Parts: sequence; structure tokens; C-alpha cells
Amino acid sequence: MRAVIQRVTDARVTVEGDVTGAIEQGLVVLLGVGKEDNSTDVAYLAEKVCNLRIFEDENEKMNLSLRDIGGSLLVVSQFTLYGDVRKGRRPGFEGAASPDRANALYEEFVEACQALGVKVATGKFQTHMQVALVNDGPVTILLDSKKLF
Repeated sequence: MRAVIQRVTDARVTVEGDVTGAIEQGLVVLLGVGKEDNSTDVAYLAEKVCNLRIFEDENEKMNLSLRDIGGSLLVVSQFTLYGDVRKGRRPGFEGAASPDRANALYEEFVEACQALGVKVATGKFQTHMQVALVNDGPVTILLDSKKLF
């Protein structure tokens, strides 16, 4: 699994004019599922995201996690994180999981984060979405459950 994580002061996702998820302080997680991913990847990434120390403490050091500050997650599925553009100019998505598999692991990720005590808002899987956010810092982190980067 791959994730782009952005620390935000607020964020929302809109589908066909309706807000499907919104948060205040927390993290936006753009989540891509690879065809080789499984529940082990979900557990690793959920634990990492919810406990990543990227919020400032009283000394203005990145030392607090989402759980420490009582923040929320906005999780948005994004298969394009598996877009391969090493050849040519059009991305290939051979590494992305099938929609059924991706949705199952996406839902499992949301549930794993909730089980860690984090409030989670979501987009709508396999739809065209608009994501609006205020990146705080800016702070953006890339994660890969296979530790490729």
C-alpha cells in the first residue's frame, strides 16, 4: 500500500456537489492499494499513520502523533499512486489492485484506524472526487508498506 499523508488544519472531500467527509486538524491520507497487498500491509500502514509523530509539541518540535493530539483522518482512495510513468508519458496501472480487492483493503484500513481510536472520514470509493485541504506546514509524507521509499 502507498499513502501520501498531509498534515492539515481542515479538509473535505466532495462527490457530485455533496461533502462525503470532512475533518478539522489531522491528516489527509491519499491511499493506493497494490495488487500484492494484503492485511499485513493494512495493519502496518494504519499503525504507522496513526502514530506518526509529525505534529508539534510545546517546544515546536515534531513529536506528537495524530492520536496524541486527538486529530482525525480523511482517507481518500487513489489508485493513481500506482501509476507507472517510467516509460512514455501515459501512466500504466499494472501494479494497482483490482477495484474489488482495493475497496476491501481500503475499508479494512479505515476500520484498522478506527480500532486504534482515531476518528475517520472518507471519500467515496471509485468515484470522481474533489479534495480540498489546508496543508499545515506544509507537511507531506510518503509511505509505502513494502518500504520501497
